[in-house]
Amino acid sequence: MRAVDIIIKKRDKIELTREEIEFFVNGFTSGEVPDYQASSFAMAVVLNGMTPRESTDLTLAMAHSGQMLDLSDVVDLAVDKHSSGGVGDKTSLAVLPIVAACGLPVGKMSGRGLGFSGGTLDKLESIPGYRVDLTTEEFKKQLKEKGVVLAGQSLDLAPADGKLYALRDVTGTVPSIPLIASSIMCKKLAAGAQAIVLDVKTGLGAFMETLDDARVLADLMVDIGKLAGREVVALLSDMNQPLGEAVGNSLEVIEAIETLKGGGPEDFREHCLHVCAHLLVLGKLAKDLDSGRKMAEKAIGDESAFEKFRVLVQAQGGDVSYVDDTSKFPRAKFIEVVKAPRNGNISQVHARGVGEAAVTLGAGRAKKTDSIDHAVGILIHKKVGDQVKEGDPLFTIHANDKDKMTEAVSTVLSAHSFSDDHVMPLPLFYT
Repeated sequence: MRAVDIIIKKRDKIELTREEIEFFVNGFTSGEVPDYQASSFAMAVVLNGMTPRESTDLTLAMAHSGQMLDLSDVVDLAVDKHSSGGVGDKTSLAVLPIVAACGLPVGKMSGRGLGFSGGTLDKLESIPGYRVDLTTEEFKKQLKEKGVVLAGQSLDLAPADGKLYALRDVTGTVPSIPLIASSIMCKKLAAGAQAIVLDVKTGLGAFMETLDDARVLADLMVDIGKLAGREVVALLSDMNQPLGEAVGNSLEVIEAIETLKGGGPEDFREHCLHVCAHLLVLGKLAKDLDSGRKMAEKAIGDESAFEKFRVLVQAQGGDVSYVDDTSKFPRAKFIEVVKAPRNGNISQVHARGVGEAAVTLGAGRAKKTDSIDHAVGILIHKKVGDQVKEGDPLFTIHANDKDKMTEAVSTVLSAHSFSDDHVMPLPLFYT
């Protein structure tokens, strides 16, 4: 078997066998297949696509290119959730404690943010002392004893995916639905998940800007999961505007804590309850979505979800006093409330524009080596469909640099559009 013959088959739109895909992935991982051949293979996939069976074989080959985490000795059913990323998406911070409080153990390996999309680990590190670098043994022990873990990737999971993604980034081969789907799913499978809820974002602040593309991606990931013997549910959620109000690390942690205590923005709370309901059904604790939602609401109402968040933070070395008293989080030097420049109805709050303004402030990374300022960020006070009067608070900027604040104010203001006509609110989820 030769790598070049596999590339030629894919170039000529001939379906690859599982053995051919495994040979190529294993050779690329070991270095026997050079970067230029892997780049050529990726371009052939971009141009000609893959069948669901090919995509599944690629996913499993990449998952098995490194270590595979087995959680069966600590939990009966390993559930996971994945969000394709967005602006203000602090969902894991609320969802994991809620479902864990309902009795469904959940251990999640998350990533850091790059670009306008924030990272869960960066948000958690707003809490002094919080450890994201757990060993595999610590991860499994905490999952068994506490029922909840939220940490970084400790194992050498799917190294083939890391190598291939780095190539795709510089060879114009990122926008391929089979490659995106296999990249997401190989890490989920390698991390031990048997049941997965996928939160696929669509809109101006999502990688999949159109609903049609998001639906194709979601369907393929569900197909991959089923063919790999996993239970997978995909949700399509809106990311045309930021989720919740807070965009920025400690601001988002505070908002998640408020939500766990029964407060928080209505759209964020609703989003979390919907995701929780699906997880509880997949985890076989709820018979349907309605009962799953009621379980999640009860966990918030009786404060067991908030208590589970305290358990999570304490177990991973975080200072729980910040959870109990969020005023302890450091505040930015400059806080400016920007007011609506006119009467009207909000017709757009461009999620990507808001996310890029947060990066300008220092809440995110333009490149991997950038440091994060946990205190800075943006609070968005109005949603699409809201009526505003001139002078109403529109958004608040939290900044530690006056020049960056000025730039962010301009960017976020231009992300807002107004209409004199009635505007329908955006849906949280699409069917």
